[in-house]
Amino acid sequence: MSLKITLITSCFNREKTIAGAIRSVLSQDYDNIEYIIVDGKSRDSSFEVIKEAVKDNPHNFEIKIVSEPDHGMYEAINKGIRMATGDVIGLVHSDDFLYDNNVVSQIVKRFDETSADFVYGDGIFVQENNTSKIVRRWISGWYARFKVRLGWLPLHPTCYIKREMMDHEGLYDESYRIAADTDLLVRYLYYGFGYDQQGNKRKLKVAYLRRFVVKMRMGGLSTDPLKRKQMWNEDIRVYRGHGFFPAILIKILKMTWKVPQFVMAKIKGV
Repeated sequence: MSLKITLITSCFNREKTIAGAIRSVLSQDYDNIEYIIVDGKSRDSSFEVIKEAVKDNPHNFEIKIVSEPDHGMYEAINKGIRMATGDVIGLVHSDDFLYDNNVVSQIVKRFDETSADFVYGDGIFVQENNTSKIVRRWISGWYARFKVRLGWLPLHPTCYIKREMMDHEGLYDESYRIAADTDLLVRYLYYGFGYDQQGNKRKLKVAYLRRFVVKMRMGGLSTDPLKRKQMWNEDIRVYRGHGFFPAILIKILKMTWKVPQFVMAKIKGV
């Protein structure tokens, strides 16, 4: 039986971008997808846009929509995870969209090839108002546990995770406003284990899909200059909480992993 993939989109006041995220999911060529949209009771027309966009569902994917107040993105994502019935869970943020229409089928193929618990890939950052203009490319590279201790992490929206792992290793820590993804990835990729369907613990299996998975608009929560100080402080809190010392050095190392992206962007003129 083919893997059931649950994709989750959290949304709050994203009337201009949410339709693109939805279209990128509903156009996927993989036929076993559950799509959950969690709207935080948007004050703009996001909910109306959502209801209209999901009407174009050519593959008859199972769609669940919730619109109710929440305390931020990570609470919304956790809500979606608890609703999910898929074997694998991935995220498509409301400002982002999947790279092409066979992303999910390629992710499933990678799970099947490797029996992985966790699959991740590469991503592209694009201009907020011109998504055909590439700002930089995030090439995640191969996973090794020691790299996490040196600040390396894959690009969060490219990560697809087996449900058993999320059930046993825990969801997003909602006490973080921006860095709950950093915390979850450190927990999973440095301390985590894999699990079979009976809940038996085993060594974590991580697989890298060497292709672009997502396009991300610049200007999201963690790329907003006004939020960078908060992100800095929260990342340091994450590393201290996990015993990664000196935490400030680990944060600096995390930033240096991105340097090649900016260098290549400069060289290629994108």
